[in-house]
Amino acid sequence: MSLCLVIDDMHPSLPDYMQEIGVQLHYRPDLKAAEVPAALAAHPYDGLMVRSKLRITAELLAYGPQLRYVCRAGAGVDNIDEEALAAAGVTLLNAPEGNRDAVGEYTVGLLLALFRNIVRADQEVHAGQWRREANRGEEIGGKTIGLVGYGHMGKAFARRLQAFDCTVLAYDHDPNCEANHHATLVSLPELQARAEVLSLHIPYSAANHHFVNEDFLRAFKNPLWLLNTARGEVLDHAALVQGLRDGQIRGAALDVLENEKLGTLNPEQQARFDYLSSAPSVLLSPHIGGWSFQSYRRINEVLARKLKAFLGAQEVA
Repeated sequence: MSLCLVIDDMHPSLPDYMQEIGVQLHYRPDLKAAEVPAALAAHPYDGLMVRSKLRITAELLAYGPQLRYVCRAGAGVDNIDEEALAAAGVTLLNAPEGNRDAVGEYTVGLLLALFRNIVRADQEVHAGQWRREANRGEEIGGKTIGLVGYGHMGKAFARRLQAFDCTVLAYDHDPNCEANHHATLVSLPELQARAEVLSLHIPYSAANHHFVNEDFLRAFKNPLWLLNTARGEVLDHAALVQGLRDGQIRGAALDVLENEKLGTLNPEQQARFDYLSSAPSVLLSPHIGGWSFQSYRRINEVLARKLKAFLGAQEVA
């Protein structure tokens, strides 16, 4: 039987799923990040399950020499040193299939809120103001929506856009990216020449740091609406603020920020955040795109399925 340490809060369905596949859990979401190394060293765990409490590094892995797998309960793996895992012979399992539908729906919601001034209109009516003409909005129909990244999240968003009679283009740097009928795969220059909306769906990595920067944005022919439900660090927020000031970016909806620990912003980050939080054409939310009641449970389902396959393959080997 596999023994797995769980260090973050998980949907309460987890024990049942793990019992079905022969995994015993030590459920310790109370552990602080600094306490995890000692916990790993105290028991012969062959598995570790995490969300985002701490970084998984070579140093941490040394405390768990018997580890065979790390489960990331979610999609992003930017808190995990994949090279360190590979060097230690540890398999990484994550669950983008678990929250892709939540992200796809939420991104549509952000686009609608941005186009139709939903948040501002709601606030004005609550304040006793009835301003119809000032809140006249845009329709998604007829627009060209450009997606950067066409993996699980990009595909989920594109599928939902089919009901809106718009054109969906997608760029992905992976030459093996699989196309489908929900979007047309194009080169980055073509996407920049045609898109009116830019939606980001790429993971964060050192190579993707500030992938969307001033030069990238200025290469777009049309003024843009910009959506980011991926990771804050893929977008240069200084370039975003400048684009908003210049009018090259017509509006932005951000579910992720460059630094999401708002109490730790440095002066430059604080200045950018102050501008974004006061700009009427910017919507902000606290990284909740994939955060639904359904995805919370579905992530467990996906991890259980992948872990069952991994353990089965290990037994055969």
